[in-house]
Amino acid sequence: MPQPRADDETDHHLYLASRSPRRLALLEQIGMRVALVEAETDETRRPGESPETYVRRVALEKARAGRAAVSEGELRPVLAADTAVVLGDMTLGKPADRASAARMLGTLSGRSHRVLTAIALIVGERELTDLSDSLVTFRALQESEILSYWDTGEPCDKAGAYAIQGIGALFISELQGSYSGVMGLPLFETGRLLGAAGIQVIGSASGAVSPRV
Repeated sequence: MPQPRADDETDHHLYLASRSPRRLALLEQIGMRVALVEAETDETRRPGESPETYVRRVALEKARAGRAAVSEGELRPVLAADTAVVLGDMTLGKPADRASAARMLGTLSGRSHRVLTAIALIVGERELTDLSDSLVTFRALQESEILSYWDTGEPCDKAGAYAIQGIGALFISELQGSYSGVMGLPLFETGRLLGAAGIQVIGSASGAVSPRV
């Protein structure tokens, strides 16, 4: 597990219940000082569960697991997120291997799909959630470039087997929605959620956060 990215163990604004370096970097981009906590959850989609309900539930379960992992009496908020690539009613998670990545990318080739990222914030006894819904269109992909893309190592831990912030950007002909949301943490919705909880975002790098509980 990466170590907290803060000046010391108490010098941070919130906890991030995630292993994702992309989410950490996005929070740091908006001036938040963050410590990481473990958040092991079952990310299996339940029968009959809509993609929207699924990502909101998993994000909230991650935040709850993160809250349970911090010290008793800790007042700093806990943030978590979950991302799903959705084609029709099918959700595409992280590829298990080269073959599954090739299937995913072949399915996305020349088509539009949704990327849903839910965020969940726990502040004291309050549990807040928000959702980003983006539409991503892929150009037609050749099998050879799909296999070459896998060999870069980039698709291995990405929902849908691609990264918009990396080489995978070469596949995307159009984006309607949130670039940061497709990366894994929609900054507009994150700022809105933090603001709803009374947590300062702009200017927070130079001052302590005092959330309203």
